[in-house]
Amino acid sequence: MSFSPSISQSAGLPWTVAKGQDTFTPISSVLSSAKVPDPHNLELWLKVDGEIRQQGPTSDMIFKIPFLISHISSIMTLLEGDVILTGTLQGVDPVKTCQKIDAGITGLLDVYFNVEKRQRPQSC
Repeated sequence: MSFSPSISQSAGLPWTVAKGQDTFTPISSVLSSAKVPDPHNLELWLKVDGEIRQQGPTSDMIFKIPFLISHISSIMTLLEGDVILTGTLQGVDPVKTCQKIDAGITGLLDVYFNVEKRQRPQSC
């Protein structure tokens, strides 16, 4: 069975349910600000089994990063290492077990992982 955040969203579930499922958001290593001269001029991309599914520039973001940080921190405390997840590029689609995901920031970072079925903890 495949599951997608859009299924939760269309069912009217909160974003935390739609985007916060265990294993939904693998995250790369952290880039220092010195390696990112202009965060509003980056190209993000994602491939599933070698096929581009999502690709686009951060310049297309509706809100700039300083505004997002300011707004979110007016609602909740942000600590070093916290991750802010925003909207997504066109091309969201469910993935299935055994598919291969490649994603990155052009010229800065590439990450690779396999889609695996979540292992549920054993109950006693």
